[in-house]
Amino acid sequence: MPAIVGAVQVISVGSSGVFNIGDVYKIMPVSSAKTFSGAGSFNTGENLTLYNNQSSTNTFDQDSIDQGNNFNA
Repeated sequence: MPAIVGAVQVISVGSSGVFNIGDVYKIMPVSSAKTFSGAGSFNTGENLTLYNNQSSTNTFDQDSIDQGNNFNA
């Protein structure tokens, strides 16, 4: 159903974001990321006590190509 839209101001749209005004059948934003983090990096909560003695994160990736986003529906 058509709509009348007033003034719109878009400051920023991210690299995998979608901005749409009007009728649309399907919107499929796609993104991928590889995250490396050390021990205890994603812990959340109160009063955490972490003991990471000599912790290291291995960022070596022996294959040159990772799985892509092709044909994601």
